[in-house]
Amino acid sequence: MSEPTLRLGLTMWSHNDWQHSFYGKGTKPGERLARYASVFDTVEGNTTFYATPSAKTVATWNDATSEDFRFTFKLPKAITHERMLNQCQDELMAFLQVMAPLHHKVGMWTIQLPSKFSPADLPALQAFCAKFPSEMKLGVEVRHLGFFNKSEEERVFNQWLMEHHIDRIIMDSRPVFAAAPTTAAVIDAHDKKPKVPVHAIATADHPMIRFIGHPDMEANLAFFKPWEKKLAQWIEQSKQPI
Repeated sequence: MSEPTLRLGLTMWSHNDWQHSFYGKGTKPGERLARYASVFDTVEGNTTFYATPSAKTVATWNDATSEDFRFTFKLPKAITHERMLNQCQDELMAFLQVMAPLHHKVGMWTIQLPSKFSPADLPALQAFCAKFPSEMKLGVEVRHLGFFNKSEEERVFNQWLMEHHIDRIIMDSRPVFAAAPTTAAVIDAHDKKPKVPVHAIATADHPMIRFIGHPDMEANLAFFKPWEKKLAQWIEQSKQPI
């Protein structure tokens, strides 16, 4: 089966607030991924950022999804945030070994870096990626503003990504920051989500947009509308955006 030109998904597949709307009455927690995968064809596996799952859990995720479903799993924060990509080869190999039954369903492994990871730390990222299995697709999300100032540092970063076919993950948090902090969810998002410029650049074949929405669905349209042209452009270039 050929890959779709565009994949659409959410940042998670399980949320208690969706029980009586998206999942439907009577859906058990263990059935949520299968229900999610019947509607969307990809998901951001945020859970792996916090802890490596058990082999049993990985097998369950595999059984709940079709062969053409794609996960985008974050590398554990123990690697990206605590070790800052340094001296963590054993931890990486252990993580990838546990995830092995799902390797064929992983569209991208994402390296989400903390805001303290600056352009000065780029050599650590380069060394880490050089040791990553070459057959696996990588995406990098940076949050330090030094990667967004259109300087020589950003140019070098983007050029390196292009040369190594690594996608630069695009964060669009404008919608949620446009919302008034009047609910617990928005307040939490304002506290945790990065407020960085939107640099709509495709450095490899699977540009990924992390669109952090406004709680008012109608308000999102104004922010999403400009992406339609960019997505069409990428597809015209034979890229497969996420």
